[in-house]
Amino acid sequence: MDTFDAIYQRRSVKAYDPQHEMSDAEVTKLMEAAVQSPTSFNMQNWRFVLIKENKELRAKLREASYNQAQVEEASLVIILAADLNAHADNPARYWKDAPEETSKMMSGMLAGFYEGKDQLQRDEAQRSCAIAGQTIMLAAKAMGYDTCPMIGFDIEKVGQLINLPENHLISFMITVGKQVKAAWPKPGQLELSEVVIRDQF
Repeated sequence: MDTFDAIYQRRSVKAYDPQHEMSDAEVTKLMEAAVQSPTSFNMQNWRFVLIKENKELRAKLREASYNQAQVEEASLVIILAADLNAHADNPARYWKDAPEETSKMMSGMLAGFYEGKDQLQRDEAQRSCAIAGQTIMLAAKAMGYDTCPMIGFDIEKVGQLINLPENHLISFMITVGKQVKAAWPKPGQLELSEVVIRDQF
């Protein structure tokens, strides 16, 4: 599928075929696309929690998501989380294929840039997850699947259900599957003149 077609055709779909199963190869393909997403200093701080076959967990996740059916009926649920300490976790590994001089410089800068800056760490985690989430949704559309990004859930309960490690946060979740009911027509985009600012406000 053409990239622009995927952008314009992607919609937040709520109704999925509960009988459809994504193959492991398809899930792997989707995740291989996700990890191509850019991150600051290439620190790859996102963590993707995939929930597919565990029906008991799906039911609990649905309950924690205010009983939204798509959490249980979609072929795949992806919880996008992030490691807030990724900047300090052996940063040289993020540059293992770069020239040694570049690797030392970038990994050294990374630790110093984020250390002790809790809000910046959280902001970066959210940025990384947001970029990866859009990659996932467009890749899924190109693969013939529909998606729905979600923030409608009890974040603490979901964290408990997935055993979220300390120093991690949950950004949002995405459902992926075969739609059985199309999303409603787009409600209306703002005019470019309202949202595009040239040079200065």
